[in-house]
Amino acid sequence: MSTTPVLALRGVSKRFGAVQALTDVDLEVHAGEVVALVGDNGAGKSTLVKAIAGVGPADAGELLWQGVPARVGRPHDAQDLGIATVYQDLALCDNLDVVGNLFLGRELKRSGVLDEVEMERRSRELLATLSIRIPSVRIPVASLSGGQRQTVAIARSMLGEPRLVILDEPTAALGVEQTAQVLDLVERLRERGLAVVLISHNMADVKAVADQVAVLRLGRNNGVFDVATTSQEEVIAAITGATDNAVTRRRARSTEPKTEAPQ
Repeated sequence: MSTTPVLALRGVSKRFGAVQALTDVDLEVHAGEVVALVGDNGAGKSTLVKAIAGVGPADAGELLWQGVPARVGRPHDAQDLGIATVYQDLALCDNLDVVGNLFLGRELKRSGVLDEVEMERRSRELLATLSIRIPSVRIPVASLSGGQRQTVAIARSMLGEPRLVILDEPTAALGVEQTAQVLDLVERLRERGLAVVLISHNMADVKAVADQVAVLRLGRNNGVFDVATTSQEEVIAAITGATDNAVTRRRARSTEPKTEAPQ
């Protein structure tokens, strides 16, 4: 892994009127690494993602792209750097087929006419590269499962050949099989050498694919943990700000020596 992160945030702050949403937040993501960004509702996760994606630029702080200071004041700035963001609503058009959604806004033309043959060829090639299984690239997106829709949205983000992919709650409201399909794709993104920021409330998903967990609490950093060496209880304690909660008490009960009942 390169010692220079693909993305580094230094002292990022953001205010909305009287509300301080982010305060001196730092974050690093390296190539070939999945960093899970976790925190309770209102912790500042969405605000931080919007700052990175150029939707809501930070008021203060610095963004370093491959070690070089960069200004991201609008979404096109982030895209030009190589940052792709897949939001929770996916922004797919149900009435269009998979090809139409993948190339929406990036349509290929030949002699002023849509080149449907080339777009279909590239769509098949892209999905095959990512090992995404779709019944047909010509069926409407509305007929796909939730997991398939999520993978199509992620595949669309890859057309710009990004270096960093941000996934906002990609497994929310998905079943077990569909969740596994999406998490497999996250692992393939890492294998391709991409940096991935995964926003999730699901600790099982985080444990399955993340390398590092960055915790936000009340708009501030509250720890960065190595997934391989950190327990779920430690992460939850950082999220809630309390070391005594139902999860930690349950674990304490399970590790207490059992005493035999008196005869």
